[in-house]
Amino acid sequence: MTHPQDKQNTDVKTNDIRQHIEQKLAILPNEPGCYIMKDKNGHIIYVGKAKILKNRVRSYFRGAHDTKTTKLVSEICDFEFIVTNSNKEALILEINLIQKYKPQYNIRLKEGTMYPYLKITKEKDPQLIITNTVKNDGGTYFGPFPNVYAATQTQQVLYKAYPLRHCGLNEKRACFYYHLGQCIGPCDHEVPQEVYDRQIDKIKRFFKGDVAEIKTALKEKMETAAEKMEFEQAADYRDQIRYIETTVEQQNVMNKDYDNMDVFAYVMDKSWLSIQVFMLRQGSILKRKAIIEPSYGNPEEEVTSLIARFYKEQAQIQPKAILVPSDVDHELLHDFLDLPVSTPLRGKKHSILELCEKNAKIALDEKFRLDAMSHKKTVQAVQELADALNIPQAEHIESFDHSNIQGTNAVSGMVVYTHGKEDRKNYRKYKIKTVEGANEFASTQEVIRRRYSRLLKEEKPLPDLILMDGGIVQVRAARDVIENELGLAIPVAGMVKNDHHKTAALLDGYSEEIIYLDPRSQAFRLLQRVQEEVHRYAISYHRNVRSKNTFASILEEIDGVGPKTRSKLLKHFKSLQNIKIASSEEIQALGINQKTAIAVLEALNKTSRD
Repeated sequence: MTHPQDKQNTDVKTNDIRQHIEQKLAILPNEPGCYIMKDKNGHIIYVGKAKILKNRVRSYFRGAHDTKTTKLVSEICDFEFIVTNSNKEALILEINLIQKYKPQYNIRLKEGTMYPYLKITKEKDPQLIITNTVKNDGGTYFGPFPNVYAATQTQQVLYKAYPLRHCGLNEKRACFYYHLGQCIGPCDHEVPQEVYDRQIDKIKRFFKGDVAEIKTALKEKMETAAEKMEFEQAADYRDQIRYIETTVEQQNVMNKDYDNMDVFAYVMDKSWLSIQVFMLRQGSILKRKAIIEPSYGNPEEEVTSLIARFYKEQAQIQPKAILVPSDVDHELLHDFLDLPVSTPLRGKKHSILELCEKNAKIALDEKFRLDAMSHKKTVQAVQELADALNIPQAEHIESFDHSNIQGTNAVSGMVVYTHGKEDRKNYRKYKIKTVEGANEFASTQEVIRRRYSRLLKEEKPLPDLILMDGGIVQVRAARDVIENELGLAIPVAGMVKNDHHKTAALLDGYSEEIIYLDPRSQAFRLLQRVQEEVHRYAISYHRNVRSKNTFASILEEIDGVGPKTRSKLLKHFKSLQNIKIASSEEIQALGINQKTAIAVLEALNKTSRD
């Protein structure tokens, strides 16, 4: 059976997660890239790609979904993203991340990929084929490609432009494709290796973007067909040109030159340094690390130092080489790490360095926007609350709530908010000592008297505002002690709940008027957070006290168990169940004699049988 307090704690955590995700959703970029969903333990549970990250990631948290997606969303506690230059780059990165981390919800892409590659086989008479798997078989792979049909059509174009073997090896005479000019002809004659090498070289250049020759020929055919009013044929040539453009679209996240190297890039703004690290393995980005920290000196020197620490402090497996911005100290890093350090000025490596810098800038922009939201959530909320109560400020708030069951084990909890944020180190717990039964007025007086007479005695700062989790009774009791007994002028207000036990309004402690805040205002949301937190804290403390008292009362009935023995057992074992399963020797190890240890075990086990 779920305890009500457990449910409340879960609800508070869920609200915190929801607020965190909503804040991050608000600042997603209008860029292509990959998003990485994580659970409460920080484990990656899903990886996806998007043409526009903002639209795709938001869609998970808006509207209705099928059963599988609903379950996925229910487990998401955080997400991060990596921006790419194109949808194709996002696709390739997605595939590699899925194969690296094997997220539980990426069932279809875990072991292989549903996206095709074009492959030149490694054999005497090589072929150009389409495959869904990449093997270490000596073949030359191109892709993966986001559009299956486009890859197929591009294969057909290459058959015509740079034919390799298109037929089976069991042909006895020239095959049909040879007569169409789509097979190089090993079925008809011996083809020298150098002829194959020339064709393969042309195909490789084609996939590097050298497509002008083929596109020009197709364009001429398209125009000729259009002049002859052969519009279907012209449309077919037009589509072939588009397929080629789709297939050979430039991408920077995967390249055979990315063999075990790390890429560092940074940006600096408003005295904050944002550093991105791309770890390139097996030709693609397999891991990313983001570091944001304040900068106190020369950013180039700080980045150089951070790169050195990155490998020494975190026991990172060192790559074969690292790429860094030009202003980083190459020589120092090379001497320190004994690794090649360079700044590429052109080509794919330069592009990946630029992409790394782009992600560093986006990460820093994200931090600034989250900080702005946090400022609005805290500083603005505090000012709105002070204005609503017509008091100078509410930077330091102390809030109280009581908890008891029919007047027994009565306790109070006090939480502190400084500048609109929880100040947990200054929370306090109080056992009610002078009040019998459930007396809200007297309990409030005792706690307020104890708290603020002590602050006066110790000459510590007083709060700007006292918030009571309750109505007029608690507010009047607090004011009575504050004003009449202690002679202080601390503003007091009550947090009023509605019939559903939810935050509804403020009770001004002086005018005793109800103040209804706009539920969309930052002040109202701050009031909600304070009320939920103080209630949670008081209930949690009461539950703990009640459990300990029950524990102690049962032990009191056992002969030979006095206060010191009870204290030892309570401190070490925490619960009766833990004592029941303990051995006599374990109890004796606490300094308790054998006779008493046996008596404790016999009494507890007799109680459980009864």
